[in-house]
Amino acid sequence: MDTGTHLVMSVAISGLALADPVVASHPATFAAVATGIILGSQAPDIDTILKLRNNAVYIRHHRGITHSIPAVIIWPLLITLVLHLLFPSADALHVWIWAFGAVGLHVFVDIFNAYGTQAVRPFSKKWVALGIINTFDPIIFGLHVVAIAAWAFGAPPVPTMATLYIVLIGYYLVRIWLHRAVITAVENTVPDAEEVILSPTRYFLQYRVAANSKTHHYVGRAYGRSITIYDKFKIEPLPKTPLFDAVLKDENFKSFVSFSPIYRWEMRMLKNGLQEIRLIDLRYRSNNRYPFVAVAHVDEEYNIVRSYTGWIFSEEKLQSKLI
Repeated sequence: MDTGTHLVMSVAISGLALADPVVASHPATFAAVATGIILGSQAPDIDTILKLRNNAVYIRHHRGITHSIPAVIIWPLLITLVLHLLFPSADALHVWIWAFGAVGLHVFVDIFNAYGTQAVRPFSKKWVALGIINTFDPIIFGLHVVAIAAWAFGAPPVPTMATLYIVLIGYYLVRIWLHRAVITAVENTVPDAEEVILSPTRYFLQYRVAANSKTHHYVGRAYGRSITIYDKFKIEPLPKTPLFDAVLKDENFKSFVSFSPIYRWEMRMLKNGLQEIRLIDLRYRSNNRYPFVAVAHVDEEYNIVRSYTGWIFSEEKLQSKLI
């Protein structure tokens, strides 16, 4: 989820923590627990700082090791140690329990996005991306804001937040059912589809659709069970040539390939004699464009002159990034 949603979730969980008698009866423990929940809700996303280095590193590692099984164990311990120094009289066990819950919930809700996480590391580096909830879901965010506002105006925090999360469990179940129904609709529309990837949008019934058959990629949009296919591309494996061997060793391309499960490629000769290789992720079609790409310009000796990967929404912006 986005940073704002994780933040409002941490406030709501802090209210729910008052159901714990130790937290409710000890002001210092409540202060430490609330702080720990907020830190725990944000800690896994500390790898966002990698974006300051470059897109390749960010794409390859964001929601990676910081969302892994060891991280879910380590983050609460670190947070508890720090808060023990700030709140020495707080009950450390209960601080750890609630910090652990906050970190675990952060990782859990992230796997429902299309971006996903490497939540099962170190057992596997596979991206777990269920594609059920958009990174920012206005319903989830709005329900949290309403519950927090009710608490601020005097509503009892525990029943208010308990009701919130009961409603959200129901909401997630509805979204899971809808996701399955849309996949079935895509399979009915593209009978030979062997793989279907949905990317939920901010709108309740709308999904971006990418599907593979044995021979073609299909790209479209779903509105509920109504499926519209916009593009159909013949599947062409990456050529095994010195040119593509060189490109696939580039850091930007390695990051793209490690992250994108469904893409196509294009190649063209530029006026300056360089060859341009472009990999295009098919999951994010928007305004007739495919904004997530990896691009490299290669000379006659297969040297990478320049390359880039990331989200680009105009050709002019892409060329400025390459320059």
